[in-house]
Amino acid sequence: MNATTTAIRPTDRRAATVVMACLGVFVAYLPITTVAVSLPAIQRALNTSTAQLSWVQDAFVLPMAAFILTAGVFGDVHGRKKVFLSGLLFCAAGAAVALCAHDIRTLWAGQALAGLGSAALLPTTLALISHAVPDHRERGKFIGLWAMALLAALAVGPVVAGVVLDHFAWRWIYLLSVPLPLVAAAVAAPLLTDSRAQHGRKLDWPGQITAAVGITALVYGVIEGGADSFTAPEVVAALALGVVALGAFVLVERRSASPMLDLAVFRSAAFTATALIALITFLGLIGFFFVLSLYFGMVQQLGTLEAGGRLLLVPVAAIVAGAPAGRLMHRVPARWMITAGLLLIAGPLLAMTNLDADTSYGSIAWRLIVLGVGLGLVTTPMTATAVAAVPHHLAGMASAANNTFRQVGGALGPAVLGALLSTRAVHALPGHLADAGVTGAQAHTIVSTAEEGGLGAVAGMNLGSTAGQVYGALGESLLDGMRLCLVVAATSAVLAAACAVVLLRPSKQQVAEGAPKGGSAPRHGRPDTAENAQADPAQPLGHQRA
Repeated sequence: MNATTTAIRPTDRRAATVVMACLGVFVAYLPITTVAVSLPAIQRALNTSTAQLSWVQDAFVLPMAAFILTAGVFGDVHGRKKVFLSGLLFCAAGAAVALCAHDIRTLWAGQALAGLGSAALLPTTLALISHAVPDHRERGKFIGLWAMALLAALAVGPVVAGVVLDHFAWRWIYLLSVPLPLVAAAVAAPLLTDSRAQHGRKLDWPGQITAAVGITALVYGVIEGGADSFTAPEVVAALALGVVALGAFVLVERRSASPMLDLAVFRSAAFTATALIALITFLGLIGFFFVLSLYFGMVQQLGTLEAGGRLLLVPVAAIVAGAPAGRLMHRVPARWMITAGLLLIAGPLLAMTNLDADTSYGSIAWRLIVLGVGLGLVTTPMTATAVAAVPHHLAGMASAANNTFRQVGGALGPAVLGALLSTRAVHALPGHLADAGVTGAQAHTIVSTAEEGGLGAVAGMNLGSTAGQVYGALGESLLDGMRLCLVVAATSAVLAAACAVVLLRPSKQQVAEGAPKGGSAPRHGRPDTAENAQADPAQPLGHQRA
């Protein structure tokens, strides 16, 4: 065979790119649910406080949210393949550090390294797909596969953690996350074709620094405020720093010749809508998963594997529903797919407000399945619309920005809903203790312990013969807090649906030209090709000046 016949064909390169991008996002999201369901075991093994334990997850999410935009720029400037491979290596290094951790600070360090790796993977995986599949109609199908890989990671995580924790020490939950990215990097190195922005993008250090400081300070302030008090001096200082830094970021980007995030992209109603939808939806959904895991663990007293198996219904249903979503995007406007999906999410959330300690799994299951179907209908068109709403050469910027909003929402969700749950539950606890027959000095001590250390701290008290009554009161208090969180999460989904209906309306020019509606077609309905991205005179984005 000659060199021509043995060469890798462009179609093979495209297939390899899509497969590696899907594997990359799987690696990026695997630690999220794997670690989340393992937190009780980690707390017992390392003897940590509740505040220290909360930072196990936050140490991963903070760098992930803060450096996604920076990673997108590095990929555009230095090559997305390089950043992709670096992200895989950071994920492997972080998992290896966590695997060897014997104290909480080492675990934080490993989580932070893995978070940096995930920040590098998320924008580059979408940008690699966008480069390999320039036609926006065909690209929707492959972004659908990318979204399914993301959901698959969320589904696999609890199962892996449950199996490991039933047989081994907690640290072995990281074992899969060491060889998987290393194998992926070894396979991707010879197969992936590198790509970068062709419009003279440069590193925007002032923008990168102000964005990282602003996002980190803001998320830190919300997390600590939810765990302690929003009036605490360090929380006020963090929130003030976040606002100032993000304000400086806006000023810097407006004046930059090569901005990290061209603010003109927000002139696109479709891009703005997907950013808001990503933020609002993931704030409610990730917060919901956090609250539901507490319900399964603290109210229904389920083990890690049982709870993980029940939560598995949501991502599995999302995968089944989301698989055809990419193919349907050129037939059904993204506006209506996203709106329908968000309403399908809101309905089950409201329906779960009547859960109690004895609710059967069958009664919960159908609600989780419907919620998963809604999530599947939202994820693919939301991501595809964000990428298609900007010129082809800004795909890395668009995917990075959309993922940033998604991760900020995901980071704020547990903090915001966790604070609501804790506040409502502690407020309801005295009444439920009285109903259970626990009064006097013991009730006062229990309430004081809950106010200082959370409901979980009460479980560590010596409750004597009243243990059963106290645990029952704790469960009822937690249910009160959970119901409030479910209403808030459902409301956020309805609000996101309203954003989709209002902001994803097709422009008059799109309708006149017969373009696909709902923001699924970029730039006035023209095919999403590199030529149009370079030559479209109607393009409002600031990069035409570059």
